[in-house]
Amino acid sequence: MTVIVTGGAGFIGSNFIFYMLKRYPDYRIICLDKLTYAGNFSTLASVMDNPRFRFVRADICDRKAVYNLFEEEHPDIVVNFAAESHVDRSIENPCLFLKTNIIGTATIMDACREYGIIRYHQVSTDEVYGDLPLDRPDLLFTEETPIRTSSPYSSSKAAADLLVLAYHRTYGLPVTISRCSNNYGPYHFPEKLIPLMIINALSDKPLPVYGEGINVRDWLYVEDHCKAIDLIIHKGRAGEVYNIGGRNEMRNIDVVKMICDALGKPYTLIRFVTDRKGHDLRYAIDATKIHNELGWFPETKFADGIKKTVQWYLDNREWWETIISGEYQNYYEKMYGNI
Repeated sequence: MTVIVTGGAGFIGSNFIFYMLKRYPDYRIICLDKLTYAGNFSTLASVMDNPRFRFVRADICDRKAVYNLFEEEHPDIVVNFAAESHVDRSIENPCLFLKTNIIGTATIMDACREYGIIRYHQVSTDEVYGDLPLDRPDLLFTEETPIRTSSPYSSSKAAADLLVLAYHRTYGLPVTISRCSNNYGPYHFPEKLIPLMIINALSDKPLPVYGEGINVRDWLYVEDHCKAIDLIIHKGRAGEVYNIGGRNEMRNIDVVKMICDALGKPYTLIRFVTDRKGHDLRYAIDATKIHNELGWFPETKFADGIKKTVQWYLDNREWWETIISGEYQNYYEKMYGNI
């Protein structure tokens, strides 16, 4: 099997590449990545010499580059992680998200139609469902929950999902979609909540928390997510959406306090900052469908996963110190420079 993984230099994509190379010794993995600010070439250093791995730098919106790659590799499976994914950045620059997340998805699927594949898989997000009230813990997102987006980011992902399903119905393209809850783990880009708190706490810097920190997220350890996608692309039903959740609902403030505890840092580092525009209150995934159909369930409890994640950042300082010394630092100053 030959598998093209778009956005494979990013957080979840790189973890998926590591997982697949280890899980399938007869598979060839091709990483297609533009290497934007969130795509880190050094993340893939451990597999660059692997004869079953190839890295190609290109934009998924570049039709010529995409078609050339498909002509060379004739992939069996395509997994599309490539996306602009940070909500705050989407508020600052919506058009970039529309181009990458919608036009890029269409470009990849057109190549899949042209060259033929067994499965195209779209990695989406639970954010397409909007949010849930804090006082109704019984309510969960199912695959039948109506789409109700809150940000330019989630709107662009929802549009891509609808396009993927349309390609299945119109052209018969064998597609699947997964909508996951918040991931965490190794190689998580420093602008996201968990790595940002770890890195700032290590330097005794303020820990910026939106609003009162009462927003709830369902946290999914990245390796559990990779295992779910593996099952979906091999055994999932074409034309179907599968929710992937961690069963780890946590308030943001409690996550930050757990990180402080793990690092022996005082809660006095926490600073509450002006809330994000349109900030979703609560995400919670019902993953019954993928459990019943494919036998998947999250294996990593949050208390264990956060310890492993904190330790990874302690052991891999060079990786994240290189990142925060560059363009990301300008972005951080813009977002949190007044605290």
